[in-house]
Amino acid sequence: MYAVIKAGGKQYTVREGDLLKVEKMEVGEDEVIEFDVLMLGGEAGVQVGTPLVAGAKVTATVAGQGRLPKVTIIKFRRRKHYRKQMGHRQYFTELKITGISAA
Repeated sequence: MYAVIKAGGKQYTVREGDLLKVEKMEVGEDEVIEFDVLMLGGEAGVQVGTPLVAGAKVTATVAGQGRLPKVTIIKFRRRKHYRKQMGHRQYFTELKITGISAA
């Protein structure tokens, strides 16, 4: 069974036991979070919500918080003696999907 959830403005396809890195959430480690389901699929077929599947939930446990590797941003103008270099490390929350329940 799989489900499509929305977290941090993005949609993710998840299965039970998956580890998922999403945008940083203000939650503590080992907390349980529930997500509403946009689409649910399995052997019985596919249920698409309007906009949510009624009664379906995905539960996840927070596995940790962290930062992704650095992304280097370079702005450069040839022949103009202009070069600017910056870096960015995005924060993330790692979730372990513990269960998918249908209505």
